[in-house]
Amino acid sequence: MNDKTLAIIKPDAVNDKKAGEIITMISQAGFKIKAMRLVKLTKESAEGFYEIHKGKAFFEELIDYMTSGPCIPIALEKENAVEDYRKLIGATDPAKAAEGTIRKLFARNIQFNAVHGSDSDENAKKEISYFFSGKELLEIYPG
Repeated sequence: MNDKTLAIIKPDAVNDKKAGEIITMISQAGFKIKAMRLVKLTKESAEGFYEIHKGKAFFEELIDYMTSGPCIPIALEKENAVEDYRKLIGATDPAKAAEGTIRKLFARNIQFNAVHGSDSDENAKKEISYFFSGKELLEIYPG
C-alpha cells in the first residue's frame, strides 16, 4: 500500500479563496504536506496530466476548466493516503458527497468540484511525479 497521494486544489476553489480552508482540512485529517506549489497549467500541461480522459466527451471542458486560473498541486503523505484522501474529498458530484467533505463544503457543482484526488496508488505516484521532480521527488520517494 502506498502512503502518498496527489491533491490538487482546482481553479474554482483557488478563485473562491477556499485554498486555505481546504489545506487546513487536509492537515487536520492527518496528512503531511510533502510538496506544494501554485501553478497555472498550460493547455499542453493540462492535456498531459488528463491524458487518460482524452477522447471522452468532457475532455475539452476539463482542459478549459483546469487552465482557467491557478491551481495548487500538493503531494500528501499518510498511511492509506489514497483511500483516506478520497473519503475526505467526497463524491465528484457535491450533491452526492457526504456532509463535511471538501466537495460538499466547497464545490460549486459536478464540473467545478474544487479538488482532485488520485484514484489509485499507481496513479498517485505518476501524478505526483507530473508536478514534482528533482530534490522534491527525492524527499517524497527517498532511496
